Amino acid sequence: MIIITTITALLSGACNAGLIALVNKSLNQQKATLVVLVWGFVILVFGKTITNIISQVLLARFAQGAVSELRRDLTRKLLGVPLRQLEEIGTHRILLALTDDVFNITQALLGIPIITVNIAILLGGAAYLGWLSWKILLAMGVLILLGGISYRWLMKSAFKSLNLAREEEDKLFGYFRALTDGIKELKLHRDRRTYFLEENVRTTTETFQTYNVAAECRFIYAQNWNHLLFYLLVGMILFLMPTMQSISQEALTGYVITILYLMGPLAGVMSSFSLFGRASVALEKVEKLGVSLAAHATDEPTALPQKAEYSFERLELKNVTHSYHYERGDINFVLGPINLTFNAGELVFLVGGNGSGKSTLAKIVTGLYFPEGGEIRWDGKAVGNQNRDDYRQLFSAVFSDFYLFENLLGLNKPDLDAQAREYLALLHLDHKVKVENGVLSTTSLSQGQRKRLALLTAYLEDRPFYLFDEWASDQDPQFKAVFYTQLLPELKARGKTVLVISHDDKYFYIADRVIKLDYGKVDQLARTEGDEVGSLFQVTD
Repeated sequence: MIIITTITALLSGACNAGLIALVNKSLNQQKATLVVLVWGFVILVFGKTITNIISQVLLARFAQGAVSELRRDLTRKLLGVPLRQLEEIGTHRILLALTDDVFNITQALLGIPIITVNIAILLGGAAYLGWLSWKILLAMGVLILLGGISYRWLMKSAFKSLNLAREEEDKLFGYFRALTDGIKELKLHRDRRTYFLEENVRTTTETFQTYNVAAECRFIYAQNWNHLLFYLLVGMILFLMPTMQSISQEALTGYVITILYLMGPLAGVMSSFSLFGRASVALEKVEKLGVSLAAHATDEPTALPQKAEYSFERLELKNVTHSYHYERGDINFVLGPINLTFNAGELVFLVGGNGSGKSTLAKIVTGLYFPEGGEIRWDGKAVGNQNRDDYRQLFSAVFSDFYLFENLLGLNKPDLDAQAREYLALLHLDHKVKVENGVLSTTSLSQGQRKRLALLTAYLEDRPFYLFDEWASDQDPQFKAVFYTQLLPELKARGKTVLVISHDDKYFYIADRVIKLDYGKVDQLARTEGDEVGSLFQVTD
């Protein structure tokens, strides 16, 4: 596609260059050749227009297709990267690559036909000048060489500024993310809000602006310096050349018209360096991100939905460890070694203080975090890169930082709407939310109600292992009791394994087993009938 586009753009440029010669000819020829000149003018104008349209339309389709594929490729890689690595890369960097960087690349691709046409015009004009006078062409070549040397020096500095600006843009997107996620905290604290605006946002935007202005100024200097050299050439032709040799009015007119005509295409080519400079920096960032994602990829998302249903009888964590490094100091928080077994159809509570490692353990159990040491066994078979995505299909989970989709993605059941309405009634949401063709009428609800909608999705997934991370913390007392005394026992009665992270010791008695985490270590408190677990925690009805 690029080759075809370039050829048509060059043809358009050649027609444009032909117009220069024709205009010069018409200014100096007798009227006897008027018909020929008119037909030549019409043919060249139509040829230029048609080839220009073809090149731009072809490349517009190619550019949009390439950008769409780039976004799909990055998304595909993101879905194949472990959660821990994505958290380390940072959401703001990923969003910047998918939006601003891809936009800059698109703009550069769409500018290729125009640049190619301008280059073709410059080449055609140079050939015409050479035909008129090789001395003029030689003089123009010397000036181009001089301009190229100075341009290279200016561009080196401009690209450095663009790279620094792009680094600042990473920080700026991080602050934008903080603005949307922390808006409540910013509104409640005037000093924090002022510092965030003045020190973080203002400083970064001003630095970003400074680097961008520095880069653009260098592009402007380069463009105008080359214009100055061209005007110098025009002055030499008009005032110096006639004193050095005899030259006809026709040749003099041809030199000046051609050089002035080439000023427009030259300006177009020079102005494109800013566009391509930004695209180059953006592409470098996207490629680095892509390579980073590919290096960490451990599984590929399935292209088509698979009908396989996964089950288990026994999941085992054997000597599993996972560590976090604190930035201040050399202290690592180490979870484990963990030795746990989960059997089909049991109800397990996971308890412990804040920072004890409960959520991390939950992500390890569900296959979102990989054990740094030890292994997970699925019915006796070790879980590794080759089967980790299959292993994750065992789980339906509602994490404390859950995300709620507006439609029931991936749930292609013939009676999906009917089942969803049934669960909406069970979760006391049928008066607020409707479902039609798998699409929820609204997700703009309170946090507790949103968690119920997340629970609805988990119910419809109908997986063998359910995980709830502090699910009941946002529920009113009435529905909290419904969750613990009705919904959880009902899931267990259906043969589901349920792991509940909770602080509600009032309901520990319903568990088959309570596991306590204390600074990353497991203390398995009980594996008895419900009343005995309840008495262990002095639970009252």
